Amino acid sequence: MRLGFLGLGRMGLPMTLRLLARGHAVAVWNRDPAKLADALARGARAAPTPAALAEAADVLLMCLLDARAVEEVVFGAHGIAFAPGDGKLLVDHASIAPDATRAFAARLAAANGMQWVDAPVSGGVAGARDGSLAIMLGGEAAACARARPILEAYGSNITRMGPVGAGQATKLCNQIIVATTIAITAEAVRLAQTAGVDAGALPRALAGGFADSRPFQTWAPRMVHGWDEPLAAANLLLKDVDAALALARAAGLPLPVAEEVRRRFALLDVRGEGASDPAAIVKLYS
Repeated sequence: MRLGFLGLGRMGLPMTLRLLARGHAVAVWNRDPAKLADALARGARAAPTPAALAEAADVLLMCLLDARAVEEVVFGAHGIAFAPGDGKLLVDHASIAPDATRAFAARLAAANGMQWVDAPVSGGVAGARDGSLAIMLGGEAAACARARPILEAYGSNITRMGPVGAGQATKLCNQIIVATTIAITAEAVRLAQTAGVDAGALPRALAGGFADSRPFQTWAPRMVHGWDEPLAAANLLLKDVDAALALARAAGLPLPVAEEVRRRFALLDVRGEGASDPAAIVKLYS
């Protein structure tokens, strides 16, 4: 099966490298061609445009920043929608709103007949590198089944959640849990420090208990000791919380805890820390 991967950024590159390591034939495209170097060195082929890549591949995998980037790559000049799409599949790893996903899927099907599977991921760069990502699928059952063997290159937990858009709705559930955990971890770290406790020992002390979680183990040390490079951006997490709240409001569902967490991350953004690692939220308690 011929694969195409679009968007070789922080997440997309290690995902592509794992596909290549599995022996897949992969064509690649990125807005900045310089980011293709590592994949090309491992045997990938470069495509000049998204349309050219779509023409040469049976299954396309896409890992872009947001809905605007997705729309441009799929429907813009030389976009995927301008290539023949019958019998082909587009798997979108971006985190975007469910209604936008459903609209894009219908629009692409009308343009060239290509099927859409939304497949947002959780697990960060480390998960992409070691193949342990959780991947939440939305799409027709047959399309998701077709995608699964490919996604197993970088995902260890792959679950179809329902029709197109269901994967994105599941990712929003994931994101409000992650954002809330990061926010309350900052409060716990500052409380420990105020009480004279070695906050750096919290992850070890709480490991295996009910307060333990992967986000806690990941971000508590960064809040105490700092970080060299961000694992994510606080403003991207804020974007996802905003999308979750919009989905809830449309259904008439109040999410008061998520609303408060959203206010904390919005304040961080206003203070100029939006592009920082989410661990920077601990600075609000300085």
